[in-house]
Amino acid sequence: MLDLQFVCDNQQAVIDNCHNRCVAADVPRIVALRDQRAQLIVEGDGLRRAQKETSSQIPQAAAEDRPELIARGKRLRQQVTEIEDQQKQVEQQLHQQQSLIPNMTHADAPISTDVDGNVELRSWGSRPEFAFEPQDHVALAERLDLIDFEAGSRVAGHGFYFLKNEAVLLELALMHYALETVKNAGFTLYTTPDLARDEVLAGIGFNPRGDETQIYSIQGNELSLVATAEITLGGSMKDQVVSVDQLPIMMAGVSHCFRTEAGAHGRATRGIYRVHQFSKVEMFAFTQPEFSASDDMHQRIVALEEQIFQGLGIPYRVIDTCSADLGGPAYRKFDLEAWMPGRGEGGAYGEVTSASNCTDYQARRLGIRCKTPGQKGTRFVHTLNGTAVAVTRAMIAILENFQQVDGSVIVPEVLRKWVGSDRIAVAPDA
Repeated sequence: MLDLQFVCDNQQAVIDNCHNRCVAADVPRIVALRDQRAQLIVEGDGLRRAQKETSSQIPQAAAEDRPELIARGKRLRQQVTEIEDQQKQVEQQLHQQQSLIPNMTHADAPISTDVDGNVELRSWGSRPEFAFEPQDHVALAERLDLIDFEAGSRVAGHGFYFLKNEAVLLELALMHYALETVKNAGFTLYTTPDLARDEVLAGIGFNPRGDETQIYSIQGNELSLVATAEITLGGSMKDQVVSVDQLPIMMAGVSHCFRTEAGAHGRATRGIYRVHQFSKVEMFAFTQPEFSASDDMHQRIVALEEQIFQGLGIPYRVIDTCSADLGGPAYRKFDLEAWMPGRGEGGAYGEVTSASNCTDYQARRLGIRCKTPGQKGTRFVHTLNGTAVAVTRAMIAILENFQQVDGSVIVPEVLRKWVGSDRIAVAPDA
């Protein structure tokens, strides 16, 4: 969340930012609650002083005066309790309202109250030209016997699936390839839990429960299935203080991702583009609390995402995400959108990675700080996240871009050592 003093000192800028990001947050109410809390603290301190003075008078008081002093002490204790209860309520309301305010927005990010205001920064690769009518990944997977949607539906419902045959090898190959790439770039590799405490999800910026949540929660337990390893990697440092000399800390996590995809509709729900469970390799970094440090790391993460997709040979474009589409925690966000020939009429780009600089927004909520040797106090670190590879969407791009006239699919060269072949084809006896 944003620093409370910053919100109060920059009310109009925060209000304008909320408008640009299409977020309903009551900034004047936050300021009023801050002032109310301050007043209650003053009143409570005064009552506690009076209570202490009264208690100190009782031992020296005459016998006839003690009952009144004792009664006064009881009244003061009751008033202190009432003030403390009021203060707790106000603090809860203040925290709730403050949590609704999104991060501020990078000065260079596109400002738009329409999610179509995203800006293309650059593109890479040439879109494939086919001498035949290209198929989408669903038709290709059916022909090549790679995905069983019916079995997934029987077992878990719509939006689940079984990968089969070479698709299993392709999933593992994509993960190996991504892990090898980020490890060589200095990221420490992790496998992470598939569950996290709700307070960790909320700290990262996800709404773990409620009508609008995209999270699967465990009934009767303060645990939820994670939607991304961003949650677990960021939460791994909750309430920790590190030396600034240890930064940056760079992690890459392998995880399953679970999303309800409530409200999802349209062509994007066909196949494995938008599903309830998928595998992903996620990058996460903690940097020094300077914008220059986190901006540099942001560019580094995006460069790795581009390196991965250039290695796969997948055409893509880089999108500078506009204010309306940033979400709560992101200060700036870049997406890679891969060309998918089977998407829409004649093909279209589809998001395959996302990289966000969240500055100190998540760290403030999770209590992650750094300390500079020789200096007093601590500061909140900056956090960043980026997709190395989301398997299902990368698989769509591979199947659709590298399909051949005979129905086979060429395997990208960088994956062949794990897949074990250079082509996925229909079995000879099929």
